[in-house]
Parts: sequence; C-alpha cells; structure tokens
Amino acid sequence: MTEIWESSFVQNQMMWGFEPADAAIVTKDFFLAEHVKDILIPGIGYGRNAKVFLDNGIHVTGIEISQTAIDLARREGLDIDIYHGSVTEMPFDHKLYDGIFSYALIHLLNKQERAKFIQDCCNQLKPGGYMIFTTISKDAPMFGKGKQLDKDYFEIMDGMKMFFYDADSIQQEFGHVGRLELSEIVEPHKNMEGKPPFPFIMIKCQK
Repeated sequence: MTEIWESSFVQNQMMWGFEPADAAIVTKDFFLAEHVKDILIPGIGYGRNAKVFLDNGIHVTGIEISQTAIDLARREGLDIDIYHGSVTEMPFDHKLYDGIFSYALIHLLNKQERAKFIQDCCNQLKPGGYMIFTTISKDAPMFGKGKQLDKDYFEIMDGMKMFFYDADSIQQEFGHVGRLELSEIVEPHKNMEGKPPFPFIMIKCQK
C-alpha cells in the first residue's frame, strides 16, 4: 500500500486539486455545531480536506502513508503535526481527540485492518466525541469489477483493493462503537470535468 500511494503522489502530485471534498465541508459544519475543537485526520494526504477545518479554528493532526504527500502539504503551508506511517500502525500518539475524520480510506483496508482501524480510532476519541468516515458504497460503478478476494472485496486494478460497504456491513463493523448514523453523499470530481461523481456513505459514530 505504501508503494502504491507514494508512486501515485510522486507521479500525480495534487491529483484531486486543493478544493475540499463535499464530505469535509459537511463534517466541518457538523463539528462546529458540536463544538469540536481538536481532530485527527487519518490519511490526510496533502491536506486538501484539512484546510477547511483549520480555516474555521479547528486544530488538526494528520496521519499519512506517503512522504511525498506530506512534503506537498508542507509546500502548501500546512504547518501541523503529521505522522508519517500507515493507519494500520496506529496509534502514533496517545492523545484523545474531540473528533476524527477519515475520508475515502477505510474501504482500502482488508477485514482485519478495518476492524483494527475502527477500534484504534474509537480508542483515541474522547467520551461523547464523534468520528466520521466516508466510504465507497456498493452503488459505485467499480463494484464487482476485477478479481474478487472476499465478499464485497475486489482487486479492481493491480494492487488496488477495495471493500464496498452497504448498510448491513456498516452495522456489522461499526455497530459496537456507539450511536451510529448513516447518510449518502455523492462526491463530484471537482478538478476532473466529465468524470462521473462517486456515491459515498458517510458513517457518523458517537462514542
């Protein structure tokens, strides 16, 4: 996984542009309403989804697997703590956060990694805190494509494996965390005209 994302950021640099995802904007509004002041973003990339939180007075700490992505974030002036490593190696600190925001990451992990990631995030959340995950759904056009590795889990291209969630699998994997809410969000490709939007599920958990 490290090699895939490192080479991707080396070749494509800021491949998604610097405008935040719609899910990040929605989450920012929710965090502000709930007085969330200090968040962790696993898989922060080069920081396109971090800035919307920082610009609204929310403190951000990141985790990122690609050193190139971290270097890009620094080049863009993102002067925050970013731990270099995989989310599978969490925790990188023993701080408890008000909120956690994970965008389009959890579906890239296998079953054991997903379970550990959810629990690790929960462990770093203050009581009453919120963690919000966005993940690809089975409505995505890639679902069922490529080599099937397990139920709803496919290698859609060489080295790129994805698990496609639905309401049942979300309940199975997140149901133990606490209060759970699901919503759908369709993410446009803001810097790629003509590319169809992706259907995502937003998973909101309160500890």
